[in-house]
Amino acid sequence: MARFDRLSTQNKHFIDTIKMVAYRAETAMVQVVRQKMTRHDDARSQLQTIYSTQIDLVLDLQAKTLTIRLHPLANPSSDQVVRHLCAEINAAETLFPGTELRLIYESVSSQSP
Repeated sequence: MARFDRLSTQNKHFIDTIKMVAYRAETAMVQVVRQKMTRHDDARSQLQTIYSTQIDLVLDLQAKTLTIRLHPLANPSSDQVVRHLCAEINAAETLFPGTELRLIYESVSSQSP
C-alpha cells in the first residue's frame, strides 16, 4: 500500500495563502460583475462560466500587448457583463508577469456590429 505524503506545514501555509489571494481576487471580480447583473446571487456562477469560455490569444510585439479575446457567452446580458468586466480589468493596465506586454481583455461579441 502506497504511503500518502502530507504537505509540510510551511507548504500548506503557502498553498493556503495562494487560495486566499485567489478567493479575494474572485470576490473583487464578483463586485464588478454584480454592477451589470440583475440577479446578484448569480455573480460567482457567471464568473465560472467566463473562466471556462474559449479565448483567443493575440500577441503584438510591436505594440507590446497580449490581447485575450473571450468568445461570446450564451446570451446578450452575459456578454454585457463580460464587456464591463474587461473594461474594469483593462483600466488597471496590467503587464504580463516578467514581460513588458500589457494585457488587454476584450469580448469578441463587442466587435460585432
